[in-house]
Amino acid sequence: MGTDRVSSPLALIGLGKMGANMARRLARGGIAIHGFDASAAARTELSGEPGISVHDSLAATIAALPTPRLVWTMLPSGAVSEQTLAELRALLAAGDLVVDGANANYLDSQRRGAEMAALGIDFVDCGVSGGIWGLDNGYCLMLGGEPAAVERVSGFAAVLAPASERGWLHCGPSGAGHFVKMIHNGIEYGMMQALAEGFALLAGRPEMKLDLGLIAENWRHGSVVRSWLLDLTATALQGPEPLAGIPPRVADSGEGRWSVDEAIRQGTPAPVLVAALMSRFDSQGKADTANRLLALMRQGFGGHAPG
Repeated sequence: MGTDRVSSPLALIGLGKMGANMARRLARGGIAIHGFDASAAARTELSGEPGISVHDSLAATIAALPTPRLVWTMLPSGAVSEQTLAELRALLAAGDLVVDGANANYLDSQRRGAEMAALGIDFVDCGVSGGIWGLDNGYCLMLGGEPAAVERVSGFAAVLAPASERGWLHCGPSGAGHFVKMIHNGIEYGMMQALAEGFALLAGRPEMKLDLGLIAENWRHGSVVRSWLLDLTATALQGPEPLAGIPPRVADSGEGRWSVDEAIRQGTPAPVLVAALMSRFDSQGKADTANRLLALMRQGFGGHAPG
């Protein structure tokens, strides 16, 4: 699975759901992995797995690598990634390479790439999609950085991807990988919103006694709206847990907001992405104050009782 392109071990920093499964997939592909996570529980989870050596500190993990060293981080975006990358700059040396696999803002990735380059350290920003299914099915990887730097990690990408020659792409210069992943997630917001609204409309006619699970399953075969998101929807609707028991709150991660910020920055219309993000804010109760005021205004001009 592409291990002919790999000549050295890899340190994987961040052993959460994504990072741990990526470590497993790489190890199963014949790559020696040195892992670290600040959580002792996460370290214990991977301890003893074939091909994976778990260390109790970032410094010990880096010290275990031969030079030039290759490090791949799978950490939350923001402060955790910022702090860890700063620590890595102090531990690494010219000729080493860092891959940032967080869902980072591409503007941060451009800055970090320049900071690493000033020290002679190669930097690749990598958007990763695949979720908890990536261990078995592979991950879609979107890479940004200098061609020579991306070439150095191509063997690892070939193992992580669904196939050695597809499912991973050098998208462009530093920041391009996270930029493409950001837009990918913005599109994901819109697709999820469309499916959710459509099934809500179907559910709005109870007199028809529609079986939403069977409808979703039917659409999976030959329909123009078939997709992995529809597959997941069909599985959920046919599951034992009733839809009414799910809390109607949808969290939003940074990428949706950043995609809307980018649309504003460019002046490029993206109404579907904006509406999907606003709907998530609404589900979080952030529309409650406005809705109460609307009810009061309606009561004021028309005497309508709130509610």
